[in-house]
Amino acid sequence: LMLLEEPLVLTGDFNVIPTPGDVYAPAAWVDDALFRPETRAHFRALTNLGLTDAYRACHDEPHHYTFWDYQAGARPKNNGLRIDHLLLSPQAADRLQASRIHKAANTAKERGDIEYVFSEKVSNTDYERVMREYCEAGHQLIVGEAFAVEDAARAVAKDYPDRAFLIGSSFKPDAAAAPNFAVFDNYIQDASYLSGLAAGALTKAGNIGMVGGYPIPEVNRLMNAFMAGVREVRADAKFQVAFIGSWFDPPKAKETALAQIDAGADLLYAERFGVSDAAKEKGVLSVGNVIDTQADYPDTVAVSALWHFEPTLDHAIAQVKAGALKAEDYGVFSFMKSGGCSVSPL
Repeated sequence: LMLLEEPLVLTGDFNVIPTPGDVYAPAAWVDDALFRPETRAHFRALTNLGLTDAYRACHDEPHHYTFWDYQAGARPKNNGLRIDHLLLSPQAADRLQASRIHKAANTAKERGDIEYVFSEKVSNTDYERVMREYCEAGHQLIVGEAFAVEDAARAVAKDYPDRAFLIGSSFKPDAAAAPNFAVFDNYIQDASYLSGLAAGALTKAGNIGMVGGYPIPEVNRLMNAFMAGVREVRADAKFQVAFIGSWFDPPKAKETALAQIDAGADLLYAERFGVSDAAKEKGVLSVGNVIDTQADYPDTVAVSALWHFEPTLDHAIAQVKAGALKAEDYGVFSFMKSGGCSVSPL
């Protein structure tokens, strides 16, 4: 089925608890068939084929479950298990809303601050059309990423001066041309630097592998911050840096990481999914990026630099309600001092 390269979803009651974060009392389940090492190993074999655990891709917090016993008040106590799963092929995972932006918007919606609608899989050629449709529908704040459609996105903002735009961009705001067009990016280099400090202390060989998607400024910035942190602790550290030419190709990322381990790396920087699978297979440590995957790799992921979009979006919502959103760089709301990034516990 994977060879067909079509959207594929494997779903059902797998009767597998993948990680300790997927059960309310891990110690009590050590000898249960649902949590046995061999059971979890078979589940990981599926994900190692390139299948994505859909729920975990969207929610990195532990203790969210799909099953509760009907006895002893298990449901009100949240004494549950996550044993029902959605596993997605790369083609299906591309359609998954797993972004920090989506998470922050849903949080604001649940608070009652906003009404929220969104579009998935919008191609670059359709991006301008979708933005205009949202404007015509009366939405007051348009949030998106325009890294590949910058000119089109700014043109829409110019045509709809009574709408507010918060757009991921490689460029700075231009108040003269588009006073209603604010920009953001995941400026989590604070957390990346700190994760590098930890990595520098943890590597024994001083040889670190780094696997990214594309060598663009948004990726390079975080990689360089990580390397600066490593060098602060381990000045003689060497880095193997590779890019896989894809935002989501776990098998290729894993293959690239395995080659780096074979070349002497004893710690990996996992900018892409698949890298930590290689680290786990070879018994080396990895450092995560943007989301926390320690629950999936408890003995592999040492630390992660985490992005929180909530401060960025919350400020924009407040500005729109006050009629005061303007062309500003919202990147500062991703800084650690603003609560926009953090480092996971070691």
